[in-house]
Amino acid sequence: MGLSLQELGDHVAGALGPAVTSKRVVYGELTLDVPREKIVDVLTFLRDDTRCLFEVLIDICGVDWPAREARFDVVYHLLSPRLNQRIRVKLQTDETTPVPSTVGVFSASNWFEREAYDMYGILFSGHPDLRRILTDYGFQGYPLRKDFPLTGYVEVRYDDEQKRVVYEPVELAQEFRSFDFESPWEGTRYVLPGDEKASGPAGKA
Repeated sequence: MGLSLQELGDHVAGALGPAVTSKRVVYGELTLDVPREKIVDVLTFLRDDTRCLFEVLIDICGVDWPAREARFDVVYHLLSPRLNQRIRVKLQTDETTPVPSTVGVFSASNWFEREAYDMYGILFSGHPDLRRILTDYGFQGYPLRKDFPLTGYVEVRYDDEQKRVVYEPVELAQEFRSFDFESPWEGTRYVLPGDEKASGPAGKA
């Protein structure tokens, strides 16, 4: 019989001491807050301790709080198939301070950390191959940061004359766009191409 979430939190906090700065059970989920430099020790304990056995790393993701000095949360989600338990481990970091890589604890960390770097610019020290994984190598910025423009910085297209992919500044064609921010029920005030066929005399529309 596995531990309850509260008992599990008490067990981990008691065993790791200052490596766990806080613990809480909210909405049926246990979350541990840990110092950035202790993440490898914490994940190793959670994997190997016989009362934990969190042997599966489900995900590593980032959360951006741009107004905060340490603007990023790095969140680790773990699963214990043998004890049917889940746990969340969180730490904080900024744009320049790297987080120790956990590839040596969970090999799955490799691509998860690359994704967090690609989307948020979160750095991981000791990672064997920290480069972009989802965006193109020439991509500018980090698309999941809250200060990243919705349009991006450049657009990519294939140039048939040059026979290669080219990067160009973003250009938005606005001639067919009209935004009504007052009413969700009112449509555009112009006729879209093709709609003129449905706007004939009464009874013939």
